[in-house]
Amino acid sequence: MLSTLRNAWKVPDLRKKLLWTVLFVAIYRMGSHIPVPGIDTEYLKTLTESGNNLWSFYDLMSGGALSRFSILALGVVPYINSSIIMQLLTIAIPPLEQLSKEGEEGRKKIQNITRYASILFGVITAYGTYVLMYNQGGIRESGFAFIYLIILTLTVGSAFCMWLGDQITVKGIGNGISLIIFINIVSRIPNTIASIAALKNMDQVDIIQIALFAVFVVLLLAVVIYLSLAERRVTVQYASKAVGNRVAKGQSTHIPLSLIGSAVIAIIFAMSVMQFPKTIAQLFPDKDWAKWITGSTYSVFNEKTWMYPVIYAVLTIFFTWFYTQITFKPDEMAENMNKSAGFIPGIRPGKPTEKYLENILTKVSIFGGIFAAILAITPIIIENNTQFKGISFGGTSLLILVGVALDVMRTLESQLVVRHYQGFLK
Repeated sequence: MLSTLRNAWKVPDLRKKLLWTVLFVAIYRMGSHIPVPGIDTEYLKTLTESGNNLWSFYDLMSGGALSRFSILALGVVPYINSSIIMQLLTIAIPPLEQLSKEGEEGRKKIQNITRYASILFGVITAYGTYVLMYNQGGIRESGFAFIYLIILTLTVGSAFCMWLGDQITVKGIGNGISLIIFINIVSRIPNTIASIAALKNMDQVDIIQIALFAVFVVLLLAVVIYLSLAERRVTVQYASKAVGNRVAKGQSTHIPLSLIGSAVIAIIFAMSVMQFPKTIAQLFPDKDWAKWITGSTYSVFNEKTWMYPVIYAVLTIFFTWFYTQITFKPDEMAENMNKSAGFIPGIRPGKPTEKYLENILTKVSIFGGIFAAILAITPIIIENNTQFKGISFGGTSLLILVGVALDVMRTLESQLVVRHYQGFLK
């Protein structure tokens, strides 16, 4: 990996891309420390201090900007939500599905719709954040001008983050939005280390427990890297074709199916479902039903109960399977293979091929879902059964870090191969 970066730095074009990337990331990090006036940030810190709620996850994705309530507090979260919903609508709404099949122009139109939708999500998220904090005493101002200022500031900040991500994609290295999330998660690692050190200073954990925790994280990281690189390959053979007086030999290729490609989105879906009732309950803290949702030992939305991680895991597995099925579309894959004279050895074209692909996707998605569920509930189990509490850095973070790092390395490697350099990936 280091040799890849070193070789990339020697190439003027790649060095320029790397410098642009560093510049845009630096601008983002500086903006994430500019606070919005009139906010009690101490309340936000208590809201995000637990590592197992949606606010904590959003704070992690924003690199701590949410807990500081900076002008970039929403980060790229509205854009991510907009992208996920647009992917689902593209499958559910025929005009959008047709638009997605119109090549580069169609994809550009969908991308523009996604950007506009992210502005709408930014407004909704900004207003929801204001209402929640006002009801909890984190904000004391209630005038229209102040509310307008909060919504405008957070929405413009979110749009600016989206613009920075696009600039990194165009002028820098890798996917800009993913790289911003990567940097944000990395920026929280010192906070995680500081939290563990504070636990040690208060004699809540000893050096042996810290060492065991570190070993566990390293092992989990190794497993995440291994499964991120793993894929199920479906062999596809293409029939021979007559070209003039010669017969061109059929080519053999494969369809790569990632084992945990849908894991991150599935975890976000499951987390949103489990945290949504609790978030609504926080808007009405004095209501009996709200107190039951957030504090009852019989509430499935209470993270302290055994039911919460079980249902969370089941939802993660389901969403992994569901998202994999709607993303890969076995019927379209089988149809495209048939049109291009391709076939899977030993499987008849048409419906048998579709059924075969469905079976493979189901097995892959269930396996990936089980692993994603383990990653999702591991921080909850650790917090409920050990002294390592309030640690926001968990399995989902590792999954995102590894995925983005591998994507950047592959991008650099492809650029180096074009320029006849030997890179990291063989």
